[in-house]
Amino acid sequence: MAIKGEWIRYGNGTGYFARPEKTTGLLPGVLVIQEVGGVNRQIEDVTRRIAAAGYAALAPDLFAIDGLRPPALSAERVAEAFGYSATLPPGTMFDPSTREAALAKLPEPERLRIGETFGQVFSFVGPGRVDALMPLLRSAFRHLRAERPETKGQKVACVGFCMGGGLSALLACEEDELSGAAVFYGNTPAPEKIAHISCPVIAFYGAKDQRVNAGIPAFQEAMRAAGKSYEHHVYEGAGHAFFNDDGASYNEVAVRDSYARLLTFFAKALSG
Repeated sequence: MAIKGEWIRYGNGTGYFARPEKTTGLLPGVLVIQEVGGVNRQIEDVTRRIAAAGYAALAPDLFAIDGLRPPALSAERVAEAFGYSATLPPGTMFDPSTREAALAKLPEPERLRIGETFGQVFSFVGPGRVDALMPLLRSAFRHLRAERPETKGQKVACVGFCMGGGLSALLACEEDELSGAAVFYGNTPAPEKIAHISCPVIAFYGAKDQRVNAGIPAFQEAMRAAGKSYEHHVYEGAGHAFFNDDGASYNEVAVRDSYARLLTFFAKALSG
């Protein structure tokens, strides 16, 4: 199937938008919410894959304001930083002290350049920062739901990965017109927010991802207590970011099952 993918502007946001090229009618919409590495080549590819399943998909660029990224978060700088992180032991970049120790071994000006980029990237997952991204996500949601010609008036769901997985769950807490939310190894929303979820939620985790998985029981219990639709799947042998086929933790067995379940979930949540 031919897929048309392009970067678009909407309001004060920008993002990567994909749809089946030959579609003439309206389509359900899907928000694809980035990992901490941004809307990179891999997220663009996931967005096209979802479009190929018969949807119009939008990956909003959460690093950009009024269509522009700060210099330290340019695509080239982020690619350089995460390319460097791929040469280090898993988890190094997510531990501040270990990260700084690794960066200290780099020559100047590489150390300063990569350090500045990581500082800005990881500021997005700091206390209160994730909640601050909600207006950008809700703007992207409204663009699909109420403005975009291909999806106007149609149902919209979301899927997020890593940082985006937590944001996907948060969007379900705050957007009552959302038709479904899929979470890939994302943090659990605060308990007081979960009662506001009005759409079904599906979640996928790697068994080796102990930090994120610690939140599963509380999420499951809060969803059950609130009478919400929730299912989750934990994949043995898989770690954090198992869906990212550009990363060291890619796990094709977990990907095959989770992607099939994701498309089934979307088909049900976005029908009618």
